[in-house]
Amino acid sequence: MEEKVVLVNPNDDVLGVMEKMQAHQNGLLHRAFSVFLFNQEGKMLLQQRSATKYHSPNKWTNACCSHPRENETYLDGAKRRIHEELGITCELEEKFHFIYKADVGQGLWEHELDHVFIGTYNGEYQLNPDEVSAIRFVTMEELDEQIANKPELFTEWFKIIWDEYRHHL
Repeated sequence: MEEKVVLVNPNDDVLGVMEKMQAHQNGLLHRAFSVFLFNQEGKMLLQQRSATKYHSPNKWTNACCSHPRENETYLDGAKRRIHEELGITCELEEKFHFIYKADVGQGLWEHELDHVFIGTYNGEYQLNPDEVSAIRFVTMEELDEQIANKPELFTEWFKIIWDEYRHHL
C-alpha cells in the first residue's frame, strides 16, 4: 500500500494528500506527530531506527514519529503507530504543536506541522524489527549530554523537537 501524507497550510487546513516520498522530496508541509514516552522513574524512551529505514537508519530518536492518515486524528495516528512500532497501548496527552523543517539527507526534507504527545508506560515492549532496532531509557540530563557530544547519533527532527519540548516544560 502506498503511504500518503496529508498536506496542510500553516493553519492546518487540508490542501490534499500526496505520496510520502514525494512530499519529503519536495519539502512540502504535512501533518505529523511525535510521541515521547516515559517510565515510572521519569526516564524517556529512545528508539533506534531500523537499519532498513529509507532515511536516518540506525539513528536514535524519540519513542515514535509518524504521520496521521487521511481522516485520522493526530491522537488516533499516534496510538496506532506506537502499537505498530513498539507493540504497546497507552494513554497519550497532547502537549503542543509547532512547524519545523529539517534536511534529513539524500535530498529529503521533513517539513511538518508536528503535534507532540507524551505518555507513561511501564510494561513490556514488542518491537517491530522493520521499524525499531533497539530501545533504551535516559534521563533528560543524559540525553542533553549525549546530543551535545554526539549529535550525529540522533535524527535531525528529534534534535529540533527535543529543543522545542524543553521550552514547553
